[in-house]
Amino acid sequence: MLATLMLLSVLTGIFLFVGWVIAGVSGSVVALFMAMAINFFSYWYSDKIVLRMYRAEKLDDERLNKILENLAKNAKISKPELYLIKEKVPNAFATGRGPNKSAIAVTSGLLELDDEEIEGVLAHEIAHIKNRDVLISTIAAAIGGAISFLAQIGYWMLFLNGERRSEMNILGLLAIIIFAPLAAFLVRMAISRNREYKADYSGAILCKKPKALASALRKISAYTERTYIKGPSATSHLWIVNPFKQDWFNNLFSSHPPIQKRIEILEEMEIV
Repeated sequence: MLATLMLLSVLTGIFLFVGWVIAGVSGSVVALFMAMAINFFSYWYSDKIVLRMYRAEKLDDERLNKILENLAKNAKISKPELYLIKEKVPNAFATGRGPNKSAIAVTSGLLELDDEEIEGVLAHEIAHIKNRDVLISTIAAAIGGAISFLAQIGYWMLFLNGERRSEMNILGLLAIIIFAPLAAFLVRMAISRNREYKADYSGAILCKKPKALASALRKISAYTERTYIKGPSATSHLWIVNPFKQDWFNNLFSSHPPIQKRIEILEEMEIV
């Protein structure tokens, strides 16, 4: 909970700064009310917001639901709801507010993996839920997206109202364009990088198949090098493997540890 409050405070501060740059004190007041509203909806409805971003639909698959039910039982949490995203790229993410209210979304491509590999991926996502990573990660996705939207407003304001534009306004708007998205990326990176290692480890212990999870990560990574999922970059940290196009800029703010390192750690694990 403390980490969640810190995240909300940091991103709210960024929101207030952006509002002040755009319209001074009045802009900060408006930004404060916007931040309060976004924080409220992010806390209570961020899972639904993220699922709608990807047009996820409830998945009634007996095989996957059975696997998920067994994993949830072993993890001693409520069984998450299962959703399907119609994307051929194999991937998955968990969302929700905690162990008693959560959901796991899988892509159509993930269903093409072997059963043990799917179990490894679902175990990884169950570990995120059990470790209470999902709330802070989902809130970061929702608020990070809002900050990116504000940065886009700042970008277009550089080309509008030329007569009212001053040197300080231009510098401030440039700060929005550069530093607001940067701050959001850094916050997401800080909250998720080590959590991926922990979820890999906990998931491997849960399903007792670390090599199956390693194999799934290898296949997913190989696929994402050729084909990418279309979606808001603010959600990249939610996925088990970053599904978006990799380039020097995106890699600079990557929220995931190196995939090869994750695979090596899993392959060296011995489950007794």
